[in-house]
Parts: sequence; C-alpha cells; structure tokens
Amino acid sequence: MNDQQNGQRHDEQEGVRRRFTAQEKVAILREYFIDKVAVSQVCDKHGLNPTAFYRWQKEFFENGAAAFEGRAPKADGKTRQLEQRVEALQAKLVRKDEVISELMEDHVRLKKSLGES
Repeated sequence: MNDQQNGQRHDEQEGVRRRFTAQEKVAILREYFIDKVAVSQVCDKHGLNPTAFYRWQKEFFENGAAAFEGRAPKADGKTRQLEQRVEALQAKLVRKDEVISELMEDHVRLKKSLGES
C-alpha cells in the first residue's frame, strides 16, 4: 500500500511525508460534498490518491451516525482514571454507610438490652 493510500501525502516541494488530521480529512471531503469540486480536482489540489479519498468517504459515512447518537465523547486516559477513582470512592462510601448502619443497630439493641431507651 503506498503512502497516499494511507492518508499520507508526499509533498514534492519539501520532500516530506504528511499525515492528514481528522479535521483536514473532513475539510477535504467538504470540498467535494459542499463546494461540489470534482474528486480529481480535490485529490490533485491536496496531493491525495483517489483511493484514499473514497476510503475516507466510506469511513465518514460509516461513522457518521455517531454524531447523532448523543454519546459523550470518549474520555482520555486522565479522565478515565478520575472516573474510576470517583466510582471507587462512591463504593467506599456505600460500604461505610452500611457499616455505620450495622453499628447503630447494634448500639440500639445493646441499649434496649441494658434497659436504656
């Protein structure tokens, strides 16, 4: 598979390979869909292989439904760690409340057995 099929571009003026970001891919697809520029012109303008363009288009439509599902964006590693910590602390609080409840029941029973009300 050549570099352009991977979404990379070989910039002939600079001799540097380039990966297109997600935003760049959407902007390139937008030129075709909204500005009605021919695929060949879009690909020539950006030094892109048409095969890569059509693969991006396919991925775009396959994943497009996610934009309408109302899902929260994926959390990064730090956010995920914090969410796990919050869950662990909430579970710890629940267990603490259960222990306190058991201790209070024992305390009330003991007071009743000693005749204190």
